[in-house]
Amino acid sequence: MSAARSCRPPRALAGLFVWHPRNTGARQIPCQFVHLHHVASNRLITFQYFNFLKRMYVTQRNKDLSQRAKPKSDSVVSPFHELQQLDQEKKVINKISSVSPVHQSWSEMSSRKELREIKSAAETEDSVIPVEAESKEDRQWKEMKLQLHDLPGVLARLSKIKLTALVVSTASAGFAMAPVPFELTCFLLASLGTGLASCAANSINQFFEVPFDSNMNRTKNRPLVRGQISPLLAVCFAASCGIPGIALLTLGVNPLTGALGAFNIFLYTCCYTPLKRMSIANTWVGAVVGAIPPIMGWTAATGSLDAGALLLGGILYSWQFPHFNALSWGLREDYSRGGYCMMSVTHPGLCRRVALRHCLALIGLSAVAPVLNITTWTFPVISLPINLYISYLGFRFYRDADRSSSRKLFFCSLWHLPMLLLVMFTCKKSVMEKEDKGDLPGGTHEMAMEIRLP
Repeated sequence: MSAARSCRPPRALAGLFVWHPRNTGARQIPCQFVHLHHVASNRLITFQYFNFLKRMYVTQRNKDLSQRAKPKSDSVVSPFHELQQLDQEKKVINKISSVSPVHQSWSEMSSRKELREIKSAAETEDSVIPVEAESKEDRQWKEMKLQLHDLPGVLARLSKIKLTALVVSTASAGFAMAPVPFELTCFLLASLGTGLASCAANSINQFFEVPFDSNMNRTKNRPLVRGQISPLLAVCFAASCGIPGIALLTLGVNPLTGALGAFNIFLYTCCYTPLKRMSIANTWVGAVVGAIPPIMGWTAATGSLDAGALLLGGILYSWQFPHFNALSWGLREDYSRGGYCMMSVTHPGLCRRVALRHCLALIGLSAVAPVLNITTWTFPVISLPINLYISYLGFRFYRDADRSSSRKLFFCSLWHLPMLLLVMFTCKKSVMEKEDKGDLPGGTHEMAMEIRLP
């Protein structure tokens, strides 16, 4: 059959259109094209068939690729089948018996260990019920019976005896730094009155903060929280401390010192205590409360409010910020749980900055002391190393902002204040020097002259 006869009109196939030219150029078409046309017309070639041919060509030409293909992984066994297999294995292991009683197999030891664990678990389950019952009974609020010999310790914790001792020591430092001769009776009355006023303020503070202290780990064991004493007894104790304390300061020392003591109780109980749950300004108010006791000691000795008293109050005021901010940094969880608004909780950056600023302020306040004619010029020089060290720890606390740096700063503040006051007392200008220069306050010059007379 010739090529011209084999050319037919165009015929539409399923998925394929073939054009058959009728001109003379059809004789020049290769025989392969004509053969492809016959195959297409007989077998009805489609696009799917071409794809099949393509896959066969790839597999035949690229045998290496097909050989490199990884076999299909086995299907993942469901966890239920795995549990069944483990149960079967355990059953088989339990059926195995040891050959000799001396040499025990590892499987038998493991099975015995499992049995022991099951028995112990059963015993613990049996013992959980009474423990839970006891814990529920312990959680219930019940009044504790107070023995008479436990009452002094409970009242000491109610009055925060350690904080009261710190307040009395700072007041004693203010009395000792006053530029007047030392008088023992006045010193004892001032110390006792200041201590009683501090006990009253701390007791009233705990009375107001019972529902908040119960949420904090640091304060949940206080007497009023645990119910060791009644609120009525706490109020009576505060009144029995506050009224005689203010009376001693007013009548036994001088009215100015008594007024400062009464004002400090009011500031601590009526201003600082409610502000702790309202604003971070409570830290500044609390610093003022801590700065008043050395001023009270100064006024108890001199009877007047001088620049030296304000300087001592300023030192105590600045010292409290690195001390308290470092302490509160490690108690942020407790303060947030108790609902207290502290800088370390709401403004952590400000907490660290304020601590560093007041560490540096201690250096400046120490340098002002000889200018006010309270100490000699050796005091700023001797106190400079300890002030620089606490400032360095304040900078570490500002930079690192972690518990380690805050703890170091807090423990440094515990020994920094007594050492600074001790150095200040050793560098104090004597009464004789101030008498010669005429720097004694009014009324003290005649007292010094009376003491010097035989």
